[in-house]
Amino acid sequence: MNTTRKLPIGIQDFEYLRNENFLYVDKTQYIYQLLQGKPYFLGRPRRFGKSLFLSTLKAFFEGKKELFEGLKITELEKDWTKYPVIYLDFNQESYVDTNSLYAALDKNLRNAEEVWGRDELDKTPAARLSTIIKFAYRKTGQKVVVLVDEYDKALVNTMHNPDVNEDIRNILKGFYGVLKAEDANLRFVFLTGVTKFSKVSIFSDLNQLVDISLNEKYAEICGISEEELLQNFQPEIQSLADKRKLTYEQAFAKLKKLYDG
Repeated sequence: MNTTRKLPIGIQDFEYLRNENFLYVDKTQYIYQLLQGKPYFLGRPRRFGKSLFLSTLKAFFEGKKELFEGLKITELEKDWTKYPVIYLDFNQESYVDTNSLYAALDKNLRNAEEVWGRDELDKTPAARLSTIIKFAYRKTGQKVVVLVDEYDKALVNTMHNPDVNEDIRNILKGFYGVLKAEDANLRFVFLTGVTKFSKVSIFSDLNQLVDISLNEKYAEICGISEEELLQNFQPEIQSLADKRKLTYEQAFAKLKKLYDG
């Protein structure tokens, strides 16, 4: 059995995935569940779908309803309000010292400032982020959405160097503390990472942050469960079975064994 469906291997951009008709396992019901709160943290291993979910949140808050046609959230959400979105992606840099962190912060902030504007008097990353949030709110009249992908990569990459790691920790503490200070101007905040650093270190100022990493309600917010695999990938599993001269059941059992259930 042949299948010509497009599988989104390595694709983390929800808008591109939908526009190019790649297969998508619907996770949008979780967006609706999250809407009643504001600041969230989700910890998952790398290559686990965090970036794609964050990209999905971005498209939702930008009001791109056409991308969600046929997905669960269109049955749940009625308003589709467009909000200003600040998307901070820390995936790309290698992070060996504070200079590399400042470079990553500057790159992300400049991207946002091109859209919302900059006050040249702002000297620190924290001050710049605070101003961007204020400008975005004033410009649109809507509260701001802040999405942060891999908030902790600089910390993880410098764990072997305690002095540098501590300097980076202090920079990020002040930077993310802005999200508490600007709470009145924020509609929604969502941070992802691979580690849960204690709230008394990075997030002591952001003490209202809700950690959903081990919340059973959000266990399947990213990644693919066995049920989702069976529901969405039957043609691909059958194709694998045909190529390996196995039954469908045998092919699925082998997949389950190889991926540790």
